[in-house]
Amino acid sequence: LLEPYTYICSNPGKEMRTELIEAFNIWIKVPPQELAIITKVVKMLHTSSLLVDDIEDDSILRRGEPVAHKIFGVPATINCANYVYFLALAELSKISNPKMLTIFTEELLCLHRGQGMELLWRDSLTCPTEEEYIAMVNDKTGGLLRLAVKLMQAASDSTVDYVPMVELIGIHFQIRDDYLNLQSSQYSANKGFCEDLTEGKFSYPIIHSIRAAPNSRKLLNILKQKPKDHELKVYAVSLMNATKTFEYCRQQLTLYEERARAEVRRLGGNARLEKIIDRLSIPDPDSADAEKDVVPMFVATSTAGGAAK
Repeated sequence: LLEPYTYICSNPGKEMRTELIEAFNIWIKVPPQELAIITKVVKMLHTSSLLVDDIEDDSILRRGEPVAHKIFGVPATINCANYVYFLALAELSKISNPKMLTIFTEELLCLHRGQGMELLWRDSLTCPTEEEYIAMVNDKTGGLLRLAVKLMQAASDSTVDYVPMVELIGIHFQIRDDYLNLQSSQYSANKGFCEDLTEGKFSYPIIHSIRAAPNSRKLLNILKQKPKDHELKVYAVSLMNATKTFEYCRQQLTLYEERARAEVRRLGGNARLEKIIDRLSIPDPDSADAEKDVVPMFVATSTAGGAAK
């Protein structure tokens, strides 16, 4: 029953959520036993949600290896993911705190609502506004991060609200992920070349570019086709270069990063959390400090008709 889950667990990611939990615990101070359960629950929910995401997005690769449903089949993978959701609930029930079950339910509803909105936009070819997209991200990406922090707050005597802090990180994390999907060679190796285009997904850069060129339907038409052709995807990226989309994304990432750092200072400082924010920072592509995993695959072209490099 758990084969798809154990398969994806055998190729772990960067464990960013676990690191965030440990960083926030410098402030919240959850007892070790409760913290271990919360960490396990969040990991189970995150990993099982990836099984469903890959089906809904018709993904090919996850962390550089074939997605679970291509190996075990769609029915078994869906059942496994749902099974793990309830195993996580059973695990959380080991902490005798009714408030936690309410938090669990509320945030899983948010997660599914956010995912549902993203699928609705994709399947109806409806380009959301930037504000609508950020609201969706707060539900989808922010949901599990918020779940973790709320559970930690419920397990401690802390009266400080850390939810705004974790929501800033969630938004930054998703915009960064969307940016890297279209600009990172390392991301391409792990997930596939410009996979968001093939999924037909209205990601943050794609939304900006479509709305920055309201008189052109070229990018929208390409997205509608869910392209697998390499050259067509390269051309789509050149359209985004023409609207200065990636420059805009870097500007917004810098703004969210600055807001997150200011919030850390307001909350009294947290060296461990600051190090995580440092690692999530996107350097200027022309900077000598630009990391290998965020080096753009393309350079901006003078016109959308030019060939992307």
